[in-house]
Amino acid sequence: MTDQREAIRSNAKYLRNVRPIDPDEISEYVTGTPHPAVVRQHLREEALDLGLIERDDGTFVPVSDEPVPPNRGPVQTFPDRYAQALEDLLVERYGVNWHTDSVGDLLRSTIRRFKAQYLERRVVTYDEDVASGYAIYHLPGYYAAIQYALDDLAERRLLDRTIRVLDVGAGVGGPALGLCDYLPDDALVEYHAVEPSAAADVLESLLAETGQNIHATIHREAIEDVEPAALSTTAQGDDEPFDLILACNVLNELANPTAVARSLLDALADDGTLLAMEPADKNTSVGLRELERTLEDERIRDASEFPGGSAGGDGDGDVDGGDNGDDDDTSATASDRDDRRGLVTVYGPTVRLWPDERPTDRGWSFDVRPDLDVPEFQRQLDEATPEDDEEHAPGEFVNVDVQFSHSLLRLDGTRRIDLELDDGDWAKMADMERHVPNRIDLVAAKLSHSLSSDDDAEYGDSSNPLFKISDGSEAIDHYAVLTKETSLNRPLLEAEYGEVCSFEQILALWNDDEEAYNLVVDEETIVDRIG
Repeated sequence: MTDQREAIRSNAKYLRNVRPIDPDEISEYVTGTPHPAVVRQHLREEALDLGLIERDDGTFVPVSDEPVPPNRGPVQTFPDRYAQALEDLLVERYGVNWHTDSVGDLLRSTIRRFKAQYLERRVVTYDEDVASGYAIYHLPGYYAAIQYALDDLAERRLLDRTIRVLDVGAGVGGPALGLCDYLPDDALVEYHAVEPSAAADVLESLLAETGQNIHATIHREAIEDVEPAALSTTAQGDDEPFDLILACNVLNELANPTAVARSLLDALADDGTLLAMEPADKNTSVGLRELERTLEDERIRDASEFPGGSAGGDGDGDVDGGDNGDDDDTSATASDRDDRRGLVTVYGPTVRLWPDERPTDRGWSFDVRPDLDVPEFQRQLDEATPEDDEEHAPGEFVNVDVQFSHSLLRLDGTRRIDLELDDGDWAKMADMERHVPNRIDLVAAKLSHSLSSDDDAEYGDSSNPLFKISDGSEAIDHYAVLTKETSLNRPLLEAEYGEVCSFEQILALWNDDEEAYNLVVDEETIVDRIG
């Protein structure tokens, strides 16, 4: 480190606890009076180590200790600045008429080809054209999906403003851009992407549009050739594991996703999260749940490596989700979390509500959120399709659906909902056979939107709202069927994906056609939202 850089650094370390750090002021304190622009650049390069963020007025201040708040509204649009950056890239590659004539035909045929390869479960090779088509078709949806998944962490104050991120198989950058926009402007982000394909060029262009406190590095290697733990070593040689590791729409493409996921967990901070996400279709969604269940309860780290004290999360230990005054229940739940430290724990959105029980059903569950506004670049490509293209139907190249499966894994024992039910009070799904055809009391998480209106679902043609539910003990699929809506059971409709509800006087039935249990919610059933 040069004397000048060290002097700038020393002054910044002193001033950070006194007042905003102004490059103009520091330049006067340093021998040789370097230009303020030089000081500013040095401060940017030292920002991660010093814990500084740059403000719009050009000064630097320490990053806040306050956790990131959750996003309280739906994601409605793909931001114009990213859309413009993508269009600029398309113009640079294909010309101003990128969406028309032979070039447009190339992009449309490319999108059709990789969609077909995906549905046929064949390997997609990402060259420049595929990366461009992939960005046009998938970027907006992935941008939105990651933000809904991050809400699961932010709601429990588990996202810090100072955050080290590893993004595996980062692709063209949908999850990366969504993360950057989810975090507040005063967050300090050290972002590492692992992406070996031509998609990295698109990613690099789009990351240039993110905020000034996003410090990004792209590693153009395959994750199988990278040791994730090695990436957690800072420029100063310190070992700082990652607070958040993203594996979005990539694990299903790997030859050995379980081994890769284990290596990612090994690079995770003690209080960090591995967020894995896959498309909502049956194969990838079920594959994600199988991976989640394979990894669950594996020991990644010795419990002695964790600091003392219990983990965070809901942790009330009672079904009401509040303080019931029972210290034994609360202590038992905290003790269980401590016992899980170092083991892979499913934080959410799936639940484990019974001690020592794990689900073995097929596990197909996915979240559905409001559609995005159609980006202009998708509209342009779709509307420029030649009229004589017999394969084309209007909207073929528009993709604004936000549907995804995700899994959040941690090593500190924390669950989003940390309940331990008692079979003296509640029915267990693992024992549902003996409850048919009786009315029972049940606690379960809602793990779908209404499947009765889903043309692609496999649950018959019932017009009654129907939802997949789970308590984490089931070996067979369970569905809550709302046959008669009342003010007392309406919370089932209002509950979000992953939210836990209690059901009093729900009717347990077996459905021969679907080989599943139907839990009938009618005028006698009371539903309460727990959290």
